[in-house]
Amino acid sequence: MKKETKNIALKRLSEHLSEKKLRATSQREIILGTFIDLGRHTTAEELYEALKKFDSSIGHATVYRALRLFVDAGIARELNFNDGSVRYESVIGKEPHDHIICKKCGAMVEFLDEKIREAQDEIAKKYGYSIKNRSHILFGICPKCRR
Repeated sequence: MKKETKNIALKRLSEHLSEKKLRATSQREIILGTFIDLGRHTTAEELYEALKKFDSSIGHATVYRALRLFVDAGIARELNFNDGSVRYESVIGKEPHDHIICKKCGAMVEFLDEKIREAQDEIAKKYGYSIKNRSHILFGICPKCRR
């Protein structure tokens, strides 16, 4: 599955770069491959640390620019879990979903609820919006921390 996800992501990146008249680079491909391999919500710093093992010439700024490019290309989305860090998540091969996060321990659950999706669509329609991206994050206290 990861190989297929990587191939789809690389194709989407290539199309986006071509459309924006930007150059494809091996560093962007390495960053994208590592991002997909991590397979989790990751910060730019976490991705940078993982990349240092493969290519020490890739700097922080390159990682930040690549992540911004991945978001623009529809490969990733930016998430703010109110922990002081922006996190990135691959959207390739994933259903759009929401998150619920424990305010004490940071435990997170991803969930998909059609009622929420329908309510979001109704709200967008009511105000004349066309939804291009979704982000719905709930914060609470998990069962373990409530004990």
